[in-house]
Amino acid sequence: MAAHLHAFADPAALAEHLAADVAARLADGVAQRGTASIAVSGGSTPVRFFQALSGCDIAWDKVVVTLVDERFVPADNPRSNHLLVATHLLQGKAAQAIFLPLYQDVPSALQAAAIATERTEDIGNPFDVVILGMGADGHTASFFPGGNHLARVIAADAPRGVMTMTADGAGEERLTFSFPSLADARYLVLHIEGDAKKAVLDQAQAGSDEMQMPIRAMLNRAASPIEIYWAP
Repeated sequence: MAAHLHAFADPAALAEHLAADVAARLADGVAQRGTASIAVSGGSTPVRFFQALSGCDIAWDKVVVTLVDERFVPADNPRSNHLLVATHLLQGKAAQAIFLPLYQDVPSALQAAAIATERTEDIGNPFDVVILGMGADGHTASFFPGGNHLARVIAADAPRGVMTMTADGAGEERLTFSFPSLADARYLVLHIEGDAKKAVLDQAQAGSDEMQMPIRAMLNRAASPIEIYWAP
């Protein structure tokens, strides 16, 4: 599937443009279907984007926000993507959005994945917007090289919904939407910043081994074109 590179002068300009583009997609979803959905990623890269998006004037009370992936940690844990989104996105106008977390207060990640799958099944068929990130190892979502369920989670026939992942590079056990859940989003974005990440992207686009660099599954097989937003 085609990938389109959108390059910006700096991360601030990227954040403003991406927020405007995403807000337009969400507003269109609300206008056409009465509701809209977005799955976002964690890490430090999307913070400016979250802050810009939170100020966009759309019908946030009709927007459902969830996470592409999450660590199996409570929402008050500093490494929680839930905490990141609550702090930087679900503020201002966007405080009216409906948030569906992946983490659940249950004994195991497997139980949490089952609950999260059930609670999100009505919003991701497909998502209006998915915002992916990418690690220096070529992972996206929690599709980690060496992950215990990697082959299954990136399979074309994997079930829609949330699965678990354990990998040496992941730290905590993870919850992640499967490849089919993310790959057909109406607007599929890969948001990366810095020359090092651009080099990783170039390496991923030059090869085909998805187990080595799982971002290749998205780049090569996503049902939707990938809009790559990058700034140095």
